[in-house]
Amino acid sequence: MNPAIDQRRNQDEILAGGEFPLTRRDLAEIAQMIYSDAGIFLNETKASLVYSRLSKHIRQLGLRNFREYCDLVASPAGAAERREMLSFLTTNFTRFFRENHHFEHLRDEVMPGVISRLKAGGRVRFWSAASSDGQEPYSIALTAITALPNIADYDFKILATDIDPKILAAARLGAYDVSSLETVSPQMRKQWFREVTVDGKPKWQVVDALKRLITFNELNLMAAWPFKGKFDVIFCRNVVIYFDEPTQMRIWSRFSELLPEGGYLYIGHSERVSGEAKAHFDNTGITTYKYIGKSGGRKG
Repeated sequence: MNPAIDQRRNQDEILAGGEFPLTRRDLAEIAQMIYSDAGIFLNETKASLVYSRLSKHIRQLGLRNFREYCDLVASPAGAAERREMLSFLTTNFTRFFRENHHFEHLRDEVMPGVISRLKAGGRVRFWSAASSDGQEPYSIALTAITALPNIADYDFKILATDIDPKILAAARLGAYDVSSLETVSPQMRKQWFREVTVDGKPKWQVVDALKRLITFNELNLMAAWPFKGKFDVIFCRNVVIYFDEPTQMRIWSRFSELLPEGGYLYIGHSERVSGEAKAHFDNTGITTYKYIGKSGGRKG
């Protein structure tokens, strides 16, 4: 038995079949690039997902197989396609007021203090990290402006970031199918959305007065964060679950550096703050964490 031959056979094993068979070697190379670029961890259980997300695009590129595709996106000439690959493999499921308990907490527990600070001349910043097509930051804005209708007159801003420039373009447009607004109250829909036609299809678009509360920027959570000040509230939900444990712990630690004492972090329903940062947060609700600072340890 030849170990080298066995290793080659193992690499050539097909993990997902179809028009373009996806081998173990192909998946390993794609996974390494995605992890290096975005911190997203893909193992062999994701082979079918990778195949379904990329096979149509490989056909459109005129390539013969995943091997040619891997060679392309790993090359300097394929830098743009490598970004496209990240867009295809990034999960962008979202909806207005998803995990509504967070928005109820924001409305009832956070906004009263925010309003007092704003009226006293203070500065307030919220961050929607991994904001997808904008439904999360617009939900935050709707919660804030409902609590304080003239909030635009104060020093209040929401930063919304995502790694995917295409999804950010959709977020800036802020136009959604009527089915996307099922979780938006009729009153909010009437006040903060207008009916438009986009590419011949009827849509509901966020009005400019709400859009002006939000700045959309491209940001990779694995890269440097160009922030000068702190955020009073950070939403980062159903994103960190796609990272491995060491990466998750780094992200929690970085978030803790950007929150003032008493600031809030909202995370996804399957996520938990871990690592050293855990000692600096109180779990005050369902996947809702209050930053308690680094001195004195955890408070009861």
